[in-house]
Amino acid sequence: MRFEAFVPHLGFAALLALLSAAVVRLMIAYPMLDDPARRAATAHKVPTPKGGGLGIVAAFVAGMVVLYGTARFARIADPEFVGTILAALAIAGVALADDLRDFRFVVKLAAQAGAALVAMASGLVVTRLALPWIGVVDLGIAGPLLTLFWIVACTNAVNFMDGMDGLVGGSLLVACASLCIIAAGQEAWFVYAAALFLTAGLVGYLPFNIHPARIFMGDVGSQFLGFVMAVLAVACARFDTAQLSFLIVPLLLFAHLFDTGFTLARRIAMGERPSTPHRTHLYQMAQRSGLSVHRVAAIHGAFVLFQAALALAFPHLAPAVKPLIVLPPLAIQLLWLAYVARRVRRAGLSWRAG
Repeated sequence: MRFEAFVPHLGFAALLALLSAAVVRLMIAYPMLDDPARRAATAHKVPTPKGGGLGIVAAFVAGMVVLYGTARFARIADPEFVGTILAALAIAGVALADDLRDFRFVVKLAAQAGAALVAMASGLVVTRLALPWIGVVDLGIAGPLLTLFWIVACTNAVNFMDGMDGLVGGSLLVACASLCIIAAGQEAWFVYAAALFLTAGLVGYLPFNIHPARIFMGDVGSQFLGFVMAVLAVACARFDTAQLSFLIVPLLLFAHLFDTGFTLARRIAMGERPSTPHRTHLYQMAQRSGLSVHRVAAIHGAFVLFQAALALAFPHLAPAVKPLIVLPPLAIQLLWLAYVARRVRRAGLSWRAG
């Protein structure tokens, strides 16, 4: 598809960005306030509107509805297409209720699993996986289990990282735009369009979330973004051709997955309950040790840019080399961990919650 063919898509994306911005402005004018007294994990001291993620949801759902009705070039089978829209609406509804009611963690997990099952019931399941130096393996009964675990894990990884102005909004903007470019290059048009709609929603939202934030995206934004990105990873593997691997999205989100995985493992090893609120993620400890919010958010944006460069190269690598693509971002994250740990030690901070 030549460049001029993309111009109408960009014009439509601009309209979706304006829709997102309008919804965010509405949420600022009629706010749901995030009370810092009830949320130990927040770095803010005064009540701030939340629910800005509704703008992202509105842009994505509007785009998908138009896509379903008009764009034959980006169609997948109807059950999967409708399943994607319904699953997106399901997670958005669950997360919005969470913003309003502040559910217990086990309730959140159950609700996220329910939304994941909506997507899986439509056929969005990883059935085969290319394993390093082995080749393509049929997963059998492990396929649905892996898919469910991945969707819930990715949803929470992005959600847990949404504790600082501009961090998730900025880094996911880079990730979604990168996925859009990669999908276009591989002619995976459904993933291209869905990533474009997420990008548009984030463009409309992010100006209101740059530090000092006028509004937070809330769970309705962070859970929604993590969930839809996870579903798109499955769509990459399941519906769009083998050229666009399931591993592309985990690679784009590697820094988020590493921070969440490390923090979860560390807290369990220290005898803490993973579900209790805290401010001990790596990005939070970096900020508490003296790095500015702008700098921490910019560092995470740089992580995603680096990961996006690797993701762009991934489809062109030899099969034997592809499993090694994880080593450079892993090395970067280990260096980041060592740097943050040094700053924490010098600042005399504790890794324990409280």
